[in-house]
Amino acid sequence: MKRYKVGIITFSDGRRFVHEDLLKMNKRFQNTLVKALESTGEVEVVAFSEIVWKPSLAKKAGRYLRNEDVEVTIFNYSIWCWPHLTVIASLYAPGPYLLFAHINPKYPGMVGLLAASGALEQVGVKHKKLWGNPENSETIERILRFVRAASTVNTLKGERYGNFGGRPMGMYTAAANGDQWMKEFGIDVEHIDQYELVLRAENIDRGKLEKARKWLESVSNVLYDGKALTPEKLEKQIALYYATREIIDEYELDFVGFKGQPEMTNNYATMDVTEAFLNDPYDFDGEKDPIVAATETDMDGALSMEILKHISKKPVLFADVRHIFDDGIVDLCNSGAHATFFAGKSWKAEENLKKVKFYPETFYFPAGGAAVRHFAAPGEMTFARLTRKNGKYHMIILKGEVVQMSEEEMEKRAKEVQVEWPHAYVRFNFPMDEFLENYPCNHTHGVYGNYVEELVTFCKLKDIDYTVLI
Repeated sequence: MKRYKVGIITFSDGRRFVHEDLLKMNKRFQNTLVKALESTGEVEVVAFSEIVWKPSLAKKAGRYLRNEDVEVTIFNYSIWCWPHLTVIASLYAPGPYLLFAHINPKYPGMVGLLAASGALEQVGVKHKKLWGNPENSETIERILRFVRAASTVNTLKGERYGNFGGRPMGMYTAAANGDQWMKEFGIDVEHIDQYELVLRAENIDRGKLEKARKWLESVSNVLYDGKALTPEKLEKQIALYYATREIIDEYELDFVGFKGQPEMTNNYATMDVTEAFLNDPYDFDGEKDPIVAATETDMDGALSMEILKHISKKPVLFADVRHIFDDGIVDLCNSGAHATFFAGKSWKAEENLKKVKFYPETFYFPAGGAAVRHFAAPGEMTFARLTRKNGKYHMIILKGEVVQMSEEEMEKRAKEVQVEWPHAYVRFNFPMDEFLENYPCNHTHGVYGNYVEELVTFCKLKDIDYTVLI
């Protein structure tokens, strides 16, 4: 996936003789910050080449970053800087803004940061303040946490969501107002009939489908039963994937959701294969960027996933909160949208797919096809879900861990719940009564790693209320 695009403007003293005397040192501190950010591999830095010490340069620097389409702007301080220069730059440079001061005790960079921050507060410009040595790993990680969240705010603007079908099975929490999405997030919603998928799937080249099916059979375990799951039905599901990719390209969609039930699942084929491989970092033809796909046209679920994807640059889990076992382990399980990436946490398709079984679909889905069954690999995960309380957005943020179990134990638990579907067995470090009291819907979404601070920062930047359970 593409790197976060971060702009940097370094400020100076407004007196020419002071500015010129400290210019070399000021540039050295800027170069240190640039090098530290680029060394992470997560960031593409766009640094204004001149050190800003007068209003005309503040305007020029802001316009330069705007023209370069940066997603976040860092205002950089290592000496005393005149605060009005920061305010002027903020009129042009893209926000959100991070004010960063270097450790440089003989020169009052901290004073410069605080004076600039006070000026921005007085004129109502949101920002965050950080201080430290960018060559220190903890300092650079704190900067990255802000960058991940702030970049996501801007990346969402102008994105398009493809809504295939209407509200599923009466779920209020799955249907959202497109006007509200545009107003609050800058996201456009395109409604598309599921029949468009059927029409296009019927025209996909048969040779292409056979090649994809044979590859899938060679790297995973396809459990044909001659009824619900046959080679022909699997190819029909693969055709739906390619049809979806055609529509995504043609309509210029960034993320999608599929109603599926009951029209597709009763009459044509399930969308499980399509949803899983869209969310994966690969498909039948090789590596690709994950494309967030939510099942049951869960719009707020898809948006939660898109936020998590941009923050983490990782595939995102979609699952039902299906069951809580007697030992407190929560079974996250849903027939669709559970990427095969979670089977092994590998970016290589073969490493994950060797742990995947394609089961015949259950009685819920009479049209048949394959269910994409696997068990999520162990590891720390961050979960998030956007929902609306009386029309106002709220995010629930949770931290949990996919637990390590034997294959026999995972199979035993799967048979108690739904053996054909994928499972993530998660332990949370808070009482399940507290979970049930606070969790707002039936779907949840997560990524490997700890991104709680990034999600909280995102909510603060967007004025979204949030609840954290860790």
